Amino acid sequence: MSDALTKSERETLKSIYRLSRDGAGAHTGALAEALGVSHGTATATVKRLAERGLLDHRPYRGVELTVVGRRAAVAAIRRHRIVERFLSDMLGYAWNEADRLAGSFEHELPQEVEDRLFVALDRPATCPHGFPIPEPETGDIPEMPPLYALEPGDTAVVAVPGSTDPEIVEFLGTLGLRPGVRVEVKEKHPFDGPLVLRVDGKDRTLGATVANQVFVQRSA
Repeated sequence: MSDALTKSERETLKSIYRLSRDGAGAHTGALAEALGVSHGTATATVKRLAERGLLDHRPYRGVELTVVGRRAAVAAIRRHRIVERFLSDMLGYAWNEADRLAGSFEHELPQEVEDRLFVALDRPATCPHGFPIPEPETGDIPEMPPLYALEPGDTAVVAVPGSTDPEIVEFLGTLGLRPGVRVEVKEKHPFDGPLVLRVDGKDRTLGATVANQVFVQRSA
């Protein structure tokens, strides 16, 4: 069913999945804001997806993905991350450019092209931002905590969302905090104080506000 989805429908499913990761249904107002569309446009798209059995939309409870809808949302995120990896690895685009460019043509790809891209890229485990590429036909993506959730002694691999402010991306770069970099928490100051991280053999200090905008995959 996901092959028949329009660009706006796929983007809506992806946004609902992200907004509902905390277990609460995504409300149409928040969805419209996330998509950058009017409330009426978001509501109309939600209605179409609900009629196809991909969503459950109930008054005062917001929008929830059905099992089929959740699978379609994860498949759309998988495609986006594979295309990002193609743009980065094969065409040489910077990781923080890949997110914007992927959205311009990912929806036009036939499924067989997506599958071949994945194989040609040697079956990557993550996108250029450091987030996992989910397996086909799965209904979930492993959740990644913010960097600030780590405690002293914890080690993890960094992931940086494509939506991150360019100035913050530049600042993170000066600290060596790029997607895929392994870090160790050396200190965590109390009362929302800064983290002291070991990055590439150097100690770096990062405040709570920015550390909550960076995500990590914990090391075993």
